[in-house]
Amino acid sequence: MKKLLFILLCFPLFVAGQFTFVPDDNFELALINLGYDFALDDTVETTAIDTVNSLYINGLGISDLTGIEDFTALTELFCYSNQLSSLNLSNNTQLFEVSCGSNQLTYIDLRNGNNSGLWYFQSMNNPGLNCIDVDDVAFAEYNWATDSWTTFSMNCNATGIKDYTTQRKLIKVLDVFGRSVTPKPNMTLLYIYSDGSTEKKLIIK
Repeated sequence: MKKLLFILLCFPLFVAGQFTFVPDDNFELALINLGYDFALDDTVETTAIDTVNSLYINGLGISDLTGIEDFTALTELFCYSNQLSSLNLSNNTQLFEVSCGSNQLTYIDLRNGNNSGLWYFQSMNNPGLNCIDVDDVAFAEYNWATDSWTTFSMNCNATGIKDYTTQRKLIKVLDVFGRSVTPKPNMTLLYIYSDGSTEKKLIIK
């Protein structure tokens, strides 16, 4: 009976001791400097971060923001000028401001169920960012600042191939010597497209 009572008394302590995985040392170091963590061990106590409203972690060499999903009360995220390649904010339903420009982003997931609550979003200067997953495409297109080549979709993976084939335009046709020519049969020609792609064609008649 005493053992059972001891276990019941300690149970709340076990429940409260949940941890969030933070594999990026630079991200965790930033959290240590902000007073949300105390040791560089790839984990942060979840109760220390799930009430944080603002996070300013610019220019700190961060390449992975795994762990951001447990910042469930986050309204402001400024993480520009890092080395991020992807950013999943689908669990951050309270976001009001996000600035993630000047990274190496190729993918962002903002399907958090509250796109209309995100009044400021900026992802400029991410050369490889072609598509951002959102809940509300029209709202994102009207209100958010992105590079000209970045589009919004409710499912980027499903539309990526279609976008590539339908949006590119033929810029010019070159012969094997690099001269602009009018396409003719029985000539090896290079077709140059607006997305930077090139096709080598030989039409025989």
